[in-house]
Amino acid sequence: MIDAHAHVEMFKGEAGEVVEESRKRLKAVVDSITEYRKFHVWKSWELLEPYFGFIFPTLGYAPNEARRGNWEKVRNVEAFIREHAGEIVALGEIGLDFYYAESEEERRNQREIFHHFLSLAVELDLPVVLHAREAEREVFEAIQRAGVRAYFHSYSGPRDLALEIAENGHMIGINTGIDYIPAVKEAAEALPLESIVVETDSPYMSPYRGEKNYPWNVEYVVKRIAELKGLEPEEVERATERNAIKFFGLKL
Repeated sequence: MIDAHAHVEMFKGEAGEVVEESRKRLKAVVDSITEYRKFHVWKSWELLEPYFGFIFPTLGYAPNEARRGNWEKVRNVEAFIREHAGEIVALGEIGLDFYYAESEEERRNQREIFHHFLSLAVELDLPVVLHAREAEREVFEAIQRAGVRAYFHSYSGPRDLALEIAENGHMIGINTGIDYIPAVKEAAEALPLESIVVETDSPYMSPYRGEKNYPWNVEYVVKRIAELKGLEPEEVERATERNAIKFFGLKL
């Protein structure tokens, strides 16, 4: 199995233990190294770099950081992405989150920074990892105009839009919130298997109440998708692995 979206750096001092336990159960983890509050991309990179080869990094700028409109930080992150462009498997996560960005100023900041990094992805010829919450349609239309390959991580938008995203060749992440977020379950039921990857978004989104989430909990998603679609878990596992390897160009 492959966890297509995690934040192992957020385990801080436990990160090494989490990686070693993940190695026993998974083939790879795609880690979205994202500028967010005190989690600076350069510090997260330094923490995870010893595990690259099992962990495959992306680099991005979280929408909930973007709403603050700190362009000095944007330029620093952009420089870091350019420096490591040959080592990352995608640019992201980037996007829009209108659940948290309620004021027009915050939404304007998010839009400007999202489009800035989207243009960078086009320039660097990288796929993008997207965070889209209560702004799924706007994000979809933006990536269609840009002509990039996209992965909508932890998708929780409308079912019909999920199908449209898939029909246009993009990937959708089904996460470990599948049993308590109705939109995640609906997307898992509706989408063709060739458009799905599985993810934990760990340490968030645990399927077990009151616990941290871990990359190996991706097995929970695989089993639930199999049940929903009337398939064997091994079939879902093979398909989602294949999808992640193809989208990110993983060299396992």
